[in-house]
Amino acid sequence: MAKTRKTVYFCQNCGYESAKWMGQCPGCNEWNTFVEETVSPLSAGKNGKRSQGLAKPKGLSEIDLSEDERKSSGMGELDRVLGGGIVQGSLVLVGGDPGIGKSTLLLQMCRNLAGKETEVLYISGEESLRQIKMRAMRIGTFTDSLKLLCETNLTVIRELIEKKTPKVAIIDSIQTMYDEDISSAPGSVSQVRESTSVLMQLAKGLGVTIFIVGHVTKEGNVAGPRVLEHMVDTVLYFEGDRHASYRILRAVKNRFGSTNEIGVFEMRNEGLGEVKNPSQFLLDGKPQGASGSVVACSMEGTRPILIEVQALVCQSNFGIPRRTAAGTDFNRVNLLMAVLEKRAGLHLSTCDAYVNIAGGIKMNEPAIDLGICLAIASSSRDVVVDDRLLAFGEVGLSGEVRAVSMAEQRVAEAKKLGFDRVILPKVCQKSVEKIQGIQKLYVETVREAIQCVCEKV
Repeated sequence: MAKTRKTVYFCQNCGYESAKWMGQCPGCNEWNTFVEETVSPLSAGKNGKRSQGLAKPKGLSEIDLSEDERKSSGMGELDRVLGGGIVQGSLVLVGGDPGIGKSTLLLQMCRNLAGKETEVLYISGEESLRQIKMRAMRIGTFTDSLKLLCETNLTVIRELIEKKTPKVAIIDSIQTMYDEDISSAPGSVSQVRESTSVLMQLAKGLGVTIFIVGHVTKEGNVAGPRVLEHMVDTVLYFEGDRHASYRILRAVKNRFGSTNEIGVFEMRNEGLGEVKNPSQFLLDGKPQGASGSVVACSMEGTRPILIEVQALVCQSNFGIPRRTAAGTDFNRVNLLMAVLEKRAGLHLSTCDAYVNIAGGIKMNEPAIDLGICLAIASSSRDVVVDDRLLAFGEVGLSGEVRAVSMAEQRVAEAKKLGFDRVILPKVCQKSVEKIQGIQKLYVETVREAIQCVCEKV
């Protein structure tokens, strides 16, 4: 007699399963995340098929690494984030806000791969074939190596991938896929988890590289159970302001490379264009002769990025001064202002302060502390900082300027972009001595740094 379907409760945040509803999830301690779903147990036939065959373990010397050679996607910024290229048989999850450009990015990658006579299968559950072609005509010319399919039934998709065995497959998106053996609606915890499990088996068993598009919640996380991110090999987030032209591709998980690299793109009429020099891109439009503007340097992986830190300090009209930070940590700005008042003698307790990272980019590295302090001091005293000066260094509570990593790469990037002077921690002196052609000002405290740029302080 066949087993009847049963009702279970799943946590929408982490995927924890329970036989009864609970207010707080024991797995992730989140409240009111359990939803009721009806599931059907696996039949004996499916379990029998999966148990056929005897697994044979292999030694390390028997494994051929040539099977995992990376293949270029044709986009240098994407290859950088992936760790050097696409790994055969990997499962990659791409998340981002609606309309940010996830589908456009993957369609451009498909065009580059199909141009190299690589079999690519693009499966869409959200758009029709005509809609995909309209977007493809805007991007460029495609070859017949790219095959399109509009389908949401996971059984049909699995049979097609097993029959065609393409090199690369795109699933857009995982929340629209459904398995007929599961009675819950598409996008539910059970459907997302089972769909990802099937795709993972196809990727590892057939050596097909599969890219999955995932929707995000209002908190910015990929929608669905947290186990989804644990199942895939790589998790990429496509970030940026929809009203700005730039986009940032960031890896938060990567089994085949670093998670510190970022890729910078610019949204254009013909699609996404790679930004080879993001520092120059972010510094375009910097005001000339304006106080409160300082160029700082932050590291994203192995790439130094120069950013403009802006600050506006003015007398408060109310009893409680207003403090605002955009693009950096608000609490960090308050901490640095307290250091400036105690250690550098600036009177900021009665002033409103607004700090902004120009370009809309978000940076939280401690190395930009010195740039924030100089921008606040410059605006407070209304002293213009030299446009060809760059500063970086971490500021401690005692007012000391502490060392940061990769100081040599930061100074070299400043020299390449034509900066004349750089203010950096004195403890980094040995690592940058061999770089010539740029004046290096070594400081030990934030007061010394301010005196280098604002003689009135």
